[in-house]
Amino acid sequence: MSDAGSAERANAGLGPVSVVICNYNGAGHLPPCFAALAQLEGVVDEWILVDNQSTDASLEVVRELAPHFRVIEAGSNDGPARARNLGLAAAKNRWVLSLDNDAVLEPDVLVKLAAAVAANPGTVIAQPRSVFEHEPTRVHYDGGGFHAAGLIVLRNFYRPLAEAEGEGVVNVDCAIAVALLIDRDRLAAIGNYDERYFILFEDLDLSYRLRAQGDRILSVEDAICRHRAGTPGVSFREGPNYPGSRVFYHSRNRWMFLAKNYRGRTLFFATPLLACYELVWLLFAAAGGHADEWLRGKREFFVGWPETSRLRAAAQAARSVPDRRLLVGGPLTTTPALGKTMVHRAILGALSGTLRALWALARPLAG
Repeated sequence: MSDAGSAERANAGLGPVSVVICNYNGAGHLPPCFAALAQLEGVVDEWILVDNQSTDASLEVVRELAPHFRVIEAGSNDGPARARNLGLAAAKNRWVLSLDNDAVLEPDVLVKLAAAVAANPGTVIAQPRSVFEHEPTRVHYDGGGFHAAGLIVLRNFYRPLAEAEGEGVVNVDCAIAVALLIDRDRLAAIGNYDERYFILFEDLDLSYRLRAQGDRILSVEDAICRHRAGTPGVSFREGPNYPGSRVFYHSRNRWMFLAKNYRGRTLFFATPLLACYELVWLLFAAAGGHADEWLRGKREFFVGWPETSRLRAAAQAARSVPDRRLLVGGPLTTTPALGKTMVHRAILGALSGTLRALWALARPLAG
């Protein structure tokens, strides 16, 4: 398909799409990602890879396997949020298929995402359902909701695909930035990803700002992305050792998200809920030997407060949907590896129930 009319038809009226891959040390992930994109249905007329100063053979892999990609070298590793922003800014098309380097798409993903966007006016992000590459019969990410504690309530998390809830194309509040079809112009209008997060909470923050302004996010459940293993030392799925880097980013970034996005009334009346979660998180960090990372996260939050305050003013001025319509009290979703013992499951169950009860009390009073 080469003419503009056929491109419009193939992409459900959206026109040609740009593909943007965010990459850091993805030499092992890029070959299957590229192989899948070579089979992608629909019309893509621009291919971009943003590299976060990889130290492996990533750029050699691109030159060998995907020479049609335009490589943008970020010059430093400032996290996926900045890389995604660079790619969105460089793309020539309004609609951008934004991918992490460990996303392996089924051939019909773009066509299905585009059709869902076209059929649902006001949509600014559509995401496929992510399954584990090593276990494609189990859901990894499927969108989610906003937990009042400043977290994502993940839909169908680790659920067998045959048992996953859904109705085909589903409105969700939070998109997970593994693979997203994005309205680049709309994201630019709200300031794109907040690059300060580095990792963790950047997609939650983006989604909350969009939903607080009434924009629409979809999960397209029959569009399948196979999700590989992520970045060593940062991603976490299994094993006894939770990375200290994630403790730091969770400690800092969650507070940045709360301070930037929640109304003052919400923060005030949800204080017991927020304090309850924070205490359990601190105990978890300390048990893993990472109390210092938790504390460093808080210090960095206060260092960055002037910028958070500035961004808070802009976010609050632009919003039209109150917190009480966006936030829920549960369920609390965690990686199954954190709840393998009976004691851990009991603690998580008690915490989830407590948070749900506290939000039921606070919600009528929230902003």
